[in-house]
Amino acid sequence: MGDDQLIVLGYNISTFAMRVTIALDEKGIEYEYREESLGNKSPLLLQMNPVHKKVPVLIHNGKPVSESLIILEYIDEVWKDKSPLLPSDPYQRAQARFWAHLIDKKIHINGGRRVWFRKGEEQEAGKKELMDGLKLLEGELGDKVYFGGDKFGYLDVALIPFYTCFDSYERCGKLRIEEECPKLIAWAKRCMQKECFQDLHNGSSFQD
Repeated sequence: MGDDQLIVLGYNISTFAMRVTIALDEKGIEYEYREESLGNKSPLLLQMNPVHKKVPVLIHNGKPVSESLIILEYIDEVWKDKSPLLPSDPYQRAQARFWAHLIDKKIHINGGRRVWFRKGEEQEAGKKELMDGLKLLEGELGDKVYFGGDKFGYLDVALIPFYTCFDSYERCGKLRIEEECPKLIAWAKRCMQKECFQDLHNGSSFQD
């Protein structure tokens, strides 16, 4: 696959675009990153993702793949010999996918977005949904180094970009994530030490 042309269309604070660049960097795959303006979407983005018109999009030899979790699986299947992300066991793969979808639903849609953009009872419901989701993930992590054990993988890639949101979740919702989910915070800080986080495209900054 040495002659492949890879382009990632992203947005600098998109947690979903971060997933894609982290996965590619973890596997050591070269790609071109193109920053999109959400207020002035490029003709290429509109052409490559005409259904949703949003980032991220992975363009592989002119063919687009959309939706971050689908892109992660595509990357893992095409470059399966480089730092596999998904477990080899079918049951463990299914479990990783289950938890990744929980992140998108419970942490992002039902939780974080309501903490940020809603008030009153709806924000309170979002705070509960968010913390419930984080505590479930903390339980799934347990005492492991990474979600898959000793090896950084698919579920780690799916969740770690949301660590960039923890501070704003705490401020907007008056939450205590570090106090209530210490193992999750320790896991996130371990992830931050990995080389694949040192070379993220400009704008995707990870901070403790």
